[in-house]
Amino acid sequence: MHQQWGAFIGNIAIQEKLVSTHQLGFEGKQIFADKSVVEGIHITGNQALGGNMIVKANSMDEAVGMAKNCPILFMGGMVEVRAIQPM
Repeated sequence: MHQQWGAFIGNIAIQEKLVSTHQLGFEGKQIFADKSVVEGIHITGNQALGGNMIVKANSMDEAVGMAKNCPILFMGGMVEVRAIQPM
C-alpha cells in the first residue's frame, strides 16, 4: 500500500493542491467535559480516525473527486470530506 499512498498523495502535491497530511497514532487520551481523562482513542463501530489531509479545492465536488482515489477505499475504509472553517 505504500506505493498507492505515495502515488495518491504525490498526484495531489504535483497539482499544487496539497496543504498538509498527517497520519494519526493509535495511542491517546480522551478528555471529557467533566475534566475526566480516559486512556485510549475514540472508536465507533470498530472505526477510528487514521489521518487527515488538507487540500486546496475550488469546490466540495472537486475535493470529493480527489478523495475517490484514496487508497483507504480499496482496503474497505471510508473517507469523509469536510470544509475547513476559519477560527
